[in-house]
Amino acid sequence: MQLPEPRGPLGEALGHDLATRTTLSAATLECADRVSDLATCALTDEDLQLSLAVCYELHYRGFDGVDDDWEWDPALLRLRAGLERRHLAALRTLVGTVAVTDEPIDRQLAALIAADDGPSLSTYMAKTGTLAQWREYLTVRSVYHLKEADPHTFAVPRLSGRAKAAMVEIQADEYGGGSAERMHSELFAGLMRDLGLDSTYGALWDEAPAAAFASVNTMSLFGLHRRWRGAALGHLAAVEMTSSEPSRRYSAGLRRLGFDERTTVFYDEHVEADAVHEQIASVDMCGSLVADDPELTDDVLFGAACSLAMDGVAAHHLLGAWETGRSALRGARLLAA
Repeated sequence: MQLPEPRGPLGEALGHDLATRTTLSAATLECADRVSDLATCALTDEDLQLSLAVCYELHYRGFDGVDDDWEWDPALLRLRAGLERRHLAALRTLVGTVAVTDEPIDRQLAALIAADDGPSLSTYMAKTGTLAQWREYLTVRSVYHLKEADPHTFAVPRLSGRAKAAMVEIQADEYGGGSAERMHSELFAGLMRDLGLDSTYGALWDEAPAAAFASVNTMSLFGLHRRWRGAALGHLAAVEMTSSEPSRRYSAGLRRLGFDERTTVFYDEHVEADAVHEQIASVDMCGSLVADDPELTDDVLFGAACSLAMDGVAAHHLLGAWETGRSALRGARLLAA
């Protein structure tokens, strides 16, 4: 995977350092301080979000021409921590105060989801989405779905007992139950190819907007920090509890455009799998976690609220662009295809 095109002074300085140096330059550190201080909304700031994604990607597959030693470079980790603080502050502002009750955590998660009033992107895609809009939507989602379960999986070693076993049970399905061709990331790649998109990992990063990276950066932050293990599980639970019916609608939208089960298999798989995962995630995984450590209840609900809110940010970005006849991507190349 190539380093993406920079979107501002931080990305330009950081990319130059990663590709040509063994230590961060003073210019990069100065840019990091500036973008952290001046970004009006961290979750939609192109330079901040892409730079944070670049930092995190060193823990996934890395970049061509970038030394693997950068992954744990202390100065780079300090830079990343500053971006994370800005990102977390924006998340807290976005979700507000999440009420905690004495109800079992699975019921609190269900109530949180029921109260969500974000726009339904799946309904739009089922009834109205054009082929060009589908290509844009898949481009945005490719930032996440081509790595699919990986951000959440970082949390597995931070767990124990039934919570850990339940998470592994869910994640095993995400990885195809041991079958490489059935991994959800590979099913999504097939969907992209059927719609004429490049399914190479990271190939469409330059087209994807900040909202796409903000969503995955949230997952990476939660998964990579033991401090946020409760939020990682809450985030995963919200994903599993809210994806079955939307997946059914996405599948219907593709069939409306003439695609068959070969193309819709990614969504068809989620209709079935996530209906089962819902109880495992909310009762066995999150329920066991907070039973062992009740102090993590707030974090579980915060993570779930972030999942719902970031879905809303992406939906607003896509639908807002399409309603005014604009591309939702960085440039109108795919919208005009």
